[in-house]
Amino acid sequence: MSGIILFDGVCNFCDQSVQFILKRDEKHYFQFASLQSDAGKKLIKDFDVPTDIDSMILIENNKYYSKSSAALRICKNLKGLWRLLYGFLIVPKPIRDFAYGIIAKNRYKWFGKRDSCMLPPPEVRDRFL
Repeated sequence: MSGIILFDGVCNFCDQSVQFILKRDEKHYFQFASLQSDAGKKLIKDFDVPTDIDSMILIENNKYYSKSSAALRICKNLKGLWRLLYGFLIVPKPIRDFAYGIIAKNRYKWFGKRDSCMLPPPEVRDRFL
């Protein structure tokens, strides 16, 4: 069993988040696809993910998660103390998603945007769909 993370491939913050996850995913639990890729578009369609969601998406156990729920569920599978953040799922979703939304809405302004999706390094390329 594994999880698939769909991310905004032109967002610098999202790219750094993927790099962060790759370094802490010792069990290689996650695979990745940009939202702009053919694989990402197919997964969005297959899992009936609304196209207006401004969020990283986690697909796990034949279900998709977005916003803070995706981020916290991702943390559950990372090495170190990061997995403790999963406990924040007890915070009501509207509160968690409000904080997530502030970052999501400002990510291009604060962190920048690139013209195209990043090319994964050769050592992790097989984890990208």
